[in-house]
Amino acid sequence: MSDPVAVSRRLVAVFAADVEGYSRLMGTDEVGTLKGLTERRAILDRIIGEHRGRIANTAGDSVLAEFGSAVDAVQCAVEAQAALAEANSGLAPDRRISFRIGIHIGDVMVRAGDLFGDGVNIAARLETLAKPGGVCVSGATYDQVRKVLLVPFTDLGVRHVKNIPEPIQVYEVGHFGATHGHVSRPPREEAELLPLPNKPSLAVLPFQNMSGDPEQEYFADGIVEDIITALSRFKSLFVIARNSSFTYKGRAIDIKQVGRELGVRYVLEGSVRKAGGRVRIAGQLIDSTTGTHLWADRFEGKLEDVFELQDQVATSVVGELVTEVVFAEMERATRKPTASLDAYDCYLRGLSHLFKFSKNDAEVALGYFLKALELDENFAPAYAWAGLAYVLRAQNGWMVDAAQESAEAIHLARRAIELGQLNDLALCVGGMILASIGGELDLGAECISRGLSMNANLAIGWEASGFLHIGLGMHPTALEHLRRAERLSPRGPSMTQVKLGMAAAHFYCGQYEEAARLAERITRAHPTFAPAWRIMAVSNALGGDQTIAAEATKQALQLDPSQRISSLTWLPLRRAQDRDRWKEALLRAGFPQ
Repeated sequence: MSDPVAVSRRLVAVFAADVEGYSRLMGTDEVGTLKGLTERRAILDRIIGEHRGRIANTAGDSVLAEFGSAVDAVQCAVEAQAALAEANSGLAPDRRISFRIGIHIGDVMVRAGDLFGDGVNIAARLETLAKPGGVCVSGATYDQVRKVLLVPFTDLGVRHVKNIPEPIQVYEVGHFGATHGHVSRPPREEAELLPLPNKPSLAVLPFQNMSGDPEQEYFADGIVEDIITALSRFKSLFVIARNSSFTYKGRAIDIKQVGRELGVRYVLEGSVRKAGGRVRIAGQLIDSTTGTHLWADRFEGKLEDVFELQDQVATSVVGELVTEVVFAEMERATRKPTASLDAYDCYLRGLSHLFKFSKNDAEVALGYFLKALELDENFAPAYAWAGLAYVLRAQNGWMVDAAQESAEAIHLARRAIELGQLNDLALCVGGMILASIGGELDLGAECISRGLSMNANLAIGWEASGFLHIGLGMHPTALEHLRRAERLSPRGPSMTQVKLGMAAAHFYCGQYEEAARLAERITRAHPTFAPAWRIMAVSNALGGDQTIAAEATKQALQLDPSQRISSLTWLPLRRAQDRDRWKEALLRAGFPQ
């Protein structure tokens, strides 16, 4: 039998919840409130159990639970508040039974199943800071979940709370339903609601100034204006102008209503805090048609040069946003029934296959792009991506008739450039194809330069420029441009190609160890991607590790036995010393003549 007075310690995520205004509700209607509380406790208890939580104590309207994982605790809170909001949806505001939840990860004492100590006290204080129907978490909790959970967090700053000697960093978790008490704008007449455009559409709302200083409104507004301006350069996006977005400034809003009123699928909202020589910007991207949070992150830096920092933040946010919008659009397209495909959905489906780096996926992607062109013969980006599918086939030795397929790739690239004179993506990708397959390095450079002059935030453009400069023999510039592509879109679908380009640039710079390291990372993620095995082989061959070089060569040849030194051109290389280095490395690595 366990000792009822024995005390143990453990590190847990503490979950504290109670009902806002419980005494008032009981004073108004004891029987109805007790019945409603019982129903909501059943919901809360069930969801706690589903997320592997243990209820340690209950008293009246409060619940104290522990979780072995901060992720489980926050997921539980989010789902519970959504379910509780639904239970309240048919009630008048003064009859709603709304819980507030606080979560902290910390050390607790356990005696006879009950929890004690500062970990419990902090969670309880966080609960009092939460809005009705809301969730507040500590900085320790936020650090555990921010990279795992795709829910928005708002930084509420450092708070001093009763009986806790150290201040607590507090974050509010995003909204869950009507129990937040937000008042939506009056709906427009149905005739005024706008249809969604036939490409990704986005509105950037004014960011909330969290600095506590009204004079800092200009800074928050400046960040948003920079983001809107940068996003507007993407021809593939439909971005609402600042004057329309800023009509929502200072208002409590309903994201779904904003989407309907502005005619956009995606809404970006966020906050800016400037204090102590530092700035923190938080943002969250929401699908306005469903209310689903697709992405949330924060960006932080020193306030030494306010304008440079604004540019850095805008660039980082834009890179993440464009990536997330593309991912969301591809997922949306693949959920549609095949029979309802149109040109744009074919294009998105092609993208979803193109960067999986397998022979079958490359063929499927090419098929979708060609179908898109059947439906819309003036679709410039579809020509560009179709041409790039051929480049991927050439890279991996998947071409059946190299001469015919190369000619088709060049034709597609020229058509993309012809139709896309004002399209940054078509110019950059088309230029990359002309350089890599057609050997037209100067014309490719001109097209890529024009594309980047239109949109300096285009990650694929900097990737194209990086590969082009490898061909030109300007390897430090190639690395600089590839790193810029990575910074703009660190989780983009073409990051494997960016890493491959970096590995190649390091190889031609004689930095064999770094080239081999990058190539090895690619092979772990994409073991059937032959170009990475080749770079791994040649880098180790010249770097002095013949054993690894031989094994990498073996893997590359297993993927494509037809590889021969005479046909293994990485890119059209302008400098003789680069061509000689590549041939020598292939020989030392053991590739057949």
